[in-house]
Amino acid sequence: MKKLTGNSVSTGIAIGSAFLHMQRDLPDIPRSKVSESRIESEFMRYINAAKEAADEIRNLIEKAKHEKNKEQEDILFAHLMMLEDDDFHDQIRASLTETSENIEWVFFDVSRDLMQKMHSSADQLLRERAADIKDISVRIMNKLLPDSEPALAALDHDVIVVADDILPSEMLTMNRTHVKGIAMDTGGATSHTAILARSFNIPAVMGLSIATNEIHSGDTLVLDALAGEVHINPGAKELERWELIKTGHIKKTSELLKNRDLPAETKDGHRVLLKANIELPEEAGEVSQYGAEGIGLYRSEFLFLNPHEDDGEENQYQSYSRVIKAMNGLPVTIRTIDLGGDKILPDSSGASEKNPLLGWRAIRFSLARPDFFKAQLRAILRAGVHGNVKIMFPMISGIEELGEALNLLEEAKSECRNNKQPIADDIETGIMIEVPSAAMTAGILAEKAGFFSIGTNDLVQYTLAVDRGNEKVSYLAQPLHPAVLRLIKNTIDAAHGKGIRTAMCGEMAGDPNMTALLLGLGLDEFSMTASAIPQVKQIIMETNISLCRELAAEILKGTSSSANKDTLMAWMAAHFPSHKAAE
Repeated sequence: MKKLTGNSVSTGIAIGSAFLHMQRDLPDIPRSKVSESRIESEFMRYINAAKEAADEIRNLIEKAKHEKNKEQEDILFAHLMMLEDDDFHDQIRASLTETSENIEWVFFDVSRDLMQKMHSSADQLLRERAADIKDISVRIMNKLLPDSEPALAALDHDVIVVADDILPSEMLTMNRTHVKGIAMDTGGATSHTAILARSFNIPAVMGLSIATNEIHSGDTLVLDALAGEVHINPGAKELERWELIKTGHIKKTSELLKNRDLPAETKDGHRVLLKANIELPEEAGEVSQYGAEGIGLYRSEFLFLNPHEDDGEENQYQSYSRVIKAMNGLPVTIRTIDLGGDKILPDSSGASEKNPLLGWRAIRFSLARPDFFKAQLRAILRAGVHGNVKIMFPMISGIEELGEALNLLEEAKSECRNNKQPIADDIETGIMIEVPSAAMTAGILAEKAGFFSIGTNDLVQYTLAVDRGNEKVSYLAQPLHPAVLRLIKNTIDAAHGKGIRTAMCGEMAGDPNMTALLLGLGLDEFSMTASAIPQVKQIIMETNISLCRELAAEILKGTSSSANKDTLMAWMAAHFPSHKAAE
């Protein structure tokens, strides 16, 4: 039996037969010269193909509306906007005129160049959006060079789909009744394919790299989307064991959800809050089923990263309002945009920096574009009248930046009042603690911040000088490194000294192995992927804060990541013997 390891993007366990879905790459593209007299007719062939593809998507949109699936509708609408983009059409016409080559080759060449630019971006989210460009490119090319129906739509038996990539349109048209799991070489949790897998409740593991090389159609697979693993052709006894594990997981998940409406409180009465992280407005309606006590991180940049999304103030206002209303009075913390540098906006395409992670991004970008920033702030202020909303500024590195951001917030309030627009005037404003300078000066920042939220993904990266997207050094990104833990502790203590709360919204917050340690360090709020809440809550409800503080004190004395991990895992094994720690 062989095991492959990737990233779980949609949890669960699936057992079944592999269906190898080799991505339908574009067919051999003919390349030839065309006469000047044919230029216009070649261009019209492209326009007609784009119109046919757009009609297909409109039909899918109507189907999504009928099924009241707003998530699918939004993705398809984004595809439609790309198909109807005049700028892209102009690029095709210009290339056709310049090269005098047949339209199939021109279209292939232009769309390939665009996809390559997106794939080479340092921003993972933008890289994953290249799949959308590929999706519409395949649609148009299949009109120019007709091909057969995608295999996923014709599935007639239960399978686990194995692919290098699956286009969003294929996810929407596949026979979902028979897709029990997805294993992909590429992709991450923010890709549209991953979003749809979660929407359809299909267990999925992505980033496997070699799945399509190692797995053959008909192989028996165990897809463990809890640990991010795929087991190939297990023996009969092993398969029987996994069937029992799957049954146990279903039962355990059901049992954990029984605690949904109970407070996250230790046995000796210490209360904390458990909230959810979201990226899409549609996710807000789902988090309550897991017992989320609010949204601790709404990543607002999703509205801005799609080059054809309307990122104007009114559309922002509508999007934020949908989330706030869906939470029915529970708090919603909206992080202002974390864009710039490596994250390309529609009006700054092609912008690049040699070192974007240390460059013009997040609050630095927003402060440099005050009108853009204030439009977002006004939208949040206006939406705030519909419920309980908080504003959070990302990547604050010092008190000057926080002061500037707060001044622009006051200007945004004045502009709303001048426009006679009702606003939530008492919105609490906090900051992300993501860089060492902020953690070290947390006491100073707490003079002006209403709350802290520790973003451990970036805090680990910046503290340890590790690009977590670089596979050669990502193993060094250890949240249990003594430096990281001391910065977290310093942040929490400084906040409490000034009477404000500290949350955490990085991956560390959703790891049940870390829960007791974070409780012991004094964390007030945990914010995570909603499906992680039940297990974290169980750990909290079955421990004592006094024991957690003893654990934290011991680990803070540790001298290395490995020593701290050994201490933590030994503690978990002693106090939670039934809890299976992640490898």
